[in-house]
Amino acid sequence: MSGIQEISSPLIQKPESHASPETEEEQENSPIEQVALTVPVTDDPTLPVVTFRMWTLGAVACTLLSFLNQFFWYRREPLSITAISAQIAVIPLGHLMAAAITRRVFFKGRNWEFSLNPGPFNVKEHVLITIFANSGAGNPYAIHIVSAVKIFYKQRLSFWVALAVVLTTQVLGFGWAGLFRRYLVEPAAMWWPQNLVQVSLFRALHEKEERAKGGLTRNQFFLIAFICSFCYYVFPGYLFPMLTSISWLCWIFPSSVLAQQLGSGLHGLGVGAIGLDWSSISSYLGSPLASPWFATANIAAGYFLMMYVITPIMYWLNVYKAKTFPIFSDNLFTTNGQKYNISAVVDSNFHIDLDAYEKEGRLYLSTFFAMTYAFSFACLTATIVHVILFHGRDIWQLSKSAFSEKKMDVHTKLMQKYKQVPEWWFTCILLINIAVTLLICQIYNDQLQLPWWGVLLACGLAFFFTLPVGVITATANQTPGLNVITEYIIGYLYPGYPVANMCFKVYGYISMKQGLMFLQDFKLGHYMKIPPRAMFMAQLALYYQCSYI
Repeated sequence: MSGIQEISSPLIQKPESHASPETEEEQENSPIEQVALTVPVTDDPTLPVVTFRMWTLGAVACTLLSFLNQFFWYRREPLSITAISAQIAVIPLGHLMAAAITRRVFFKGRNWEFSLNPGPFNVKEHVLITIFANSGAGNPYAIHIVSAVKIFYKQRLSFWVALAVVLTTQVLGFGWAGLFRRYLVEPAAMWWPQNLVQVSLFRALHEKEERAKGGLTRNQFFLIAFICSFCYYVFPGYLFPMLTSISWLCWIFPSSVLAQQLGSGLHGLGVGAIGLDWSSISSYLGSPLASPWFATANIAAGYFLMMYVITPIMYWLNVYKAKTFPIFSDNLFTTNGQKYNISAVVDSNFHIDLDAYEKEGRLYLSTFFAMTYAFSFACLTATIVHVILFHGRDIWQLSKSAFSEKKMDVHTKLMQKYKQVPEWWFTCILLINIAVTLLICQIYNDQLQLPWWGVLLACGLAFFFTLPVGVITATANQTPGLNVITEYIIGYLYPGYPVANMCFKVYGYISMKQGLMFLQDFKLGHYMKIPPRAMFMAQLALYYQCSYI
């Protein structure tokens, strides 16, 4: 976060000792240093937010990102195009629309009037467009059910069933976000590091700044960095894909199996391998530029322990026949090390054929894959314990003060001037969506396989984990996943139904993940003082659009 501090610190004025009480109140700031150095403590409520430009550019950005991220998801190293790309691209388009579109006011003098061009393109419009784009930045995980059924089971789900699963998953996450706003958006301690990158960029793009003699403005520095990074990615991304992973150990010993196991960056442990493709780096840590140092250091230490200590020991001690399989692989294997024929043990009704399974034999995982699952269980346990020990008292106090006046930071105070979204709106959406999900799973049980109690159990898991996982995400920019625990639970309770397993994972894990994305957007709107009801309307509309796309 040091980069954010250096860029934003000149805009923060330190109070003078003789300041008046009113000035001291105005200069109140967040207790989180990174937030205080990045997020402005002022607001202009007269800026138009819900405009024609916002709807048009937001819809286009959402559509493009949704398509591109889904298209690139099937790469071995998926290329993720984030909302920051749209955040940059819409700037010239917004200013062009402000200059070219007529400023005529329609229905002037009546109770309701509007204009296609209410004035200069402003930062609040830009923020809401970026939130729209963020709605399309993450490809719906429910699409993987369709892909898995088609590719691995050689079957097809009908279009309407697939669409229903996607829509209900998205809206279910919206409900979880509404329930936990009080805990994960309003408190100053929940500062969402990823948002500070976008806030700093918004300010660089919209605030005027005088250039110091011999120096650069933030805008000029950003343009130089943007052009350099764009030119740089041409090499590993297009001209020389081999730069994705340079495994010099494999070059020195091309015939050595041990060297391939240790040094290969794509099929081994990657010892000494150098990756020049940013998507390879960010696939493990998220964006290390946005994450706090303590989080990045903890992940690096855990990664080193798992990849370079535990996994090699397990492999060379031949634990569970480890040497029969590759040391690094996400495939499933037979007892003699051959790839497992999944379609051979699943019948035409998506049920496991136990006789065929006995004939094919038991499933085996590579050492690395097995250890990944083990650490996933440990991570969830650690998440719950950490939140209870370090944030339990604050959560309890927020719960007790839900219906009474509570202490607010400067940003929450500034947001009080806008009409808030009642919590019962989110509750109604959540309950209706759960009812619709139960109905869909009951009517199309032959395709989805998930029983009614499975839907309720998945919702219970999402409800239970959204708060503790949200606390980790809001403070460390890392999101522990529920993918392993959800697969394990439904596999134990309802064995033999692979599509049910995937549906349970979508409703239990992905709805929580979608809820955290909503909460992150809520916090961005909180920092940039976007009216909550405008956020509510825009997010709900664009998530439906993104789901259809």
